[in-house]
Formats: sequence, structure tokens, C-alpha cells
Amino acid sequence: MTLVECGDFECPFCGQAEPVIRELLTDFGDLRYVWRHLPLSDVHPHAQLAAEASEAAATQQAFWPMHDLLIDHQDKLAAKDLVDYARQLGLDVDRFTEEIRTHAWRDRIAADVESADLSGVAGTRSFFVNGHRQTGPYDIATLSPAVRTARARATIPP
Repeated sequence: MTLVECGDFECPFCGQAEPVIRELLTDFGDLRYVWRHLPLSDVHPHAQLAAEASEAAATQQAFWPMHDLLIDHQDKLAAKDLVDYARQLGLDVDRFTEEIRTHAWRDRIAADVESADLSGVAGTRSFFVNGHRQTGPYDIATLSPAVRTARARATIPP
């Protein structure tokens, strides 16, 4: 089973959803969580650079630790902060900084944005469970049954 979130590191709603996602991952040990970038730069001025920072961290096997830092510090996403996070994670800071400076991951993030657009997603904190878009509240009481339903569908014999 797969939970996909189209998210923006500066979006407060994405930050509010994080404890719910962590609870889902604990409750459903077979649930895979995928983050797709959807930086809403028109309302979140640091979102694009934060997304690029997460991808730069990914090249050093640190996407999820960087993801967690960015979500936990949504009010501190300036370039200086991102470099501090890279240092905190023990990344090669020179490499990280160069990838940020040259926008090495711009196309990767644009591909996620295009995918979201094609899926009809216009805003953040959007979720898909096994390819089915979730609507309504994004709380544990709503998402848990969606994951259970996805699990049941995935285990029904042909």
C-alpha cells in the first residue's frame, strides 16, 4: 500500500498533517509513504528552495532526515537555514550548496508539479492512497479507513 502526499515544505497544512502520517506509518507497518513536491511559490516564498534542498540531501541518502527538519522548521527555510540543516545532518555542505546554487533539482521538482497538475491537484496537503485521491479531512479517523480499504482491495484474490 502506498500513501502519496503532494506537499510543500512551507505549507502549514502539510506541517499539521505530519503527526497523522507518522501515526499511519506506525499503525500500518506495510504502508509506503511517498512525498511529491508541490511548492506553492506564489504564497510560500521559500517552498521551491526547500524542495531543492530535500533533493540535494537525497543525493547524499538524507531525503527523509531533511524532510523532517524542513517540516519541523517551516518558519526557517531561508538558504542559510538550509545549509545549517545540511551541516546538522553531516552532509557534504560544499556539494549541497553547489546543488542549491545551481538549482540542480529544478527539473525533478517540476516533474512532480506536472504530475500533480495532471492528477488534478491544485493545492497542498493532497493525498492519494493506492492511486485513489482522498477528499475531506486529513485526520487519522479519515485516513486510517482509507488505508484499511486499500489493504482489503490489495488482498482480494482475483
